[in-house]
Amino acid sequence: MSRKIRPALLVLRDGSVFEGEAIGAGSSELAEPIIARGEVVFHTGLSGYQEILTDPSYAGQIITFTTPHIGNYGTTAKDSESRKVFARGVIVRELARRRSNWRSDDSLDSFLKRLEVSGIAGIDTRKLTRVLRDEGAMPGAFGTASETELRKAAQSEKGTAGRNLIAQVTTTKSYVHGSGRFKVVAYDFGIKTTILNCLSEFATVHVVPATTSAGEVLALSPDGIFLSNGPGDPEMVHGAPATIRELLGSGVPMFGICLGHQLMALALGGKTFKLPFGHHGANHPVRNLATKTVEITSQNHNFCVDADSLASKAEITHVNLNDNTNEGMSVLDANAFSVQYHPEAGPGPHDSRYLFAEFVKRMRNK
Repeated sequence: MSRKIRPALLVLRDGSVFEGEAIGAGSSELAEPIIARGEVVFHTGLSGYQEILTDPSYAGQIITFTTPHIGNYGTTAKDSESRKVFARGVIVRELARRRSNWRSDDSLDSFLKRLEVSGIAGIDTRKLTRVLRDEGAMPGAFGTASETELRKAAQSEKGTAGRNLIAQVTTTKSYVHGSGRFKVVAYDFGIKTTILNCLSEFATVHVVPATTSAGEVLALSPDGIFLSNGPGDPEMVHGAPATIRELLGSGVPMFGICLGHQLMALALGGKTFKLPFGHHGANHPVRNLATKTVEITSQNHNFCVDADSLASKAEITHVNLNDNTNEGMSVLDANAFSVQYHPEAGPGPHDSRYLFAEFVKRMRNK
């Protein structure tokens, strides 16, 4: 039976308007008019839409998928990267009407409805992506409300710069994941399940809230400390850089990914800045400056570390070949290293999983 279409609009802060149809939560004809607002970004991955949607790093954002067909293999509970969808909404060119995969236990549309996430389909995502590439990621709003209401919502949306979104995604209570040989304390700034699974291959992972003090962490006598990914502006995560600075002086090996990389840089006195439209995809080329090899990487971040601000504190280890931005560092006076991209690659290639082995090596040598 064909699904009845409920017209919807997407409005960007610059005044651009796109016509489409509602999907997910609020798409029923009987539902009240909906408005979803957030910072509109685009992701270039060909697959992995469920992992992308459930990545907590997308809190505060509306995700545009550049791949034209989304939802063709459905969803499965085993592929979610967190307990819910923290993104504000999803934009697609065409939503698959039929799912086909032996692992699938639900359609993407039903998945969105169950998690109360709204979306809009039928959008010219190629044109939308060109706008975002030319003008940068920008606030927007979509839904079944009137164009006037959506324009007001888009104008009032603040975006992610200057906002601390960690409280929305971090755990409220400590918990343990896995039972590996080493003891790793992992700060949850929005940690992904695939990262926890990678760490648990060699460690018993004690996951702690983002506001946990250095004293509380060291009281656990960890073999290593991990700083997770997460959403928003790193300079707004007040208190974290000071805590990390104290932990850097402890001698305990430390590994940071994505937001963890940015917070470690701030702890060293470095600076961060917002990228025009961020890095969101599963095919970003990164050069390892030590080996001279190129890694194809999975990325999801809007902010970047200013490499020049770390000249006397850290050695730059990885560089993005698309725009020459900083993608990794090793701290000179501490047993710590970090990368801006996602070596766990959920979704994406596994070129960079050797970084977890480097973490093990540092813990073993300690």
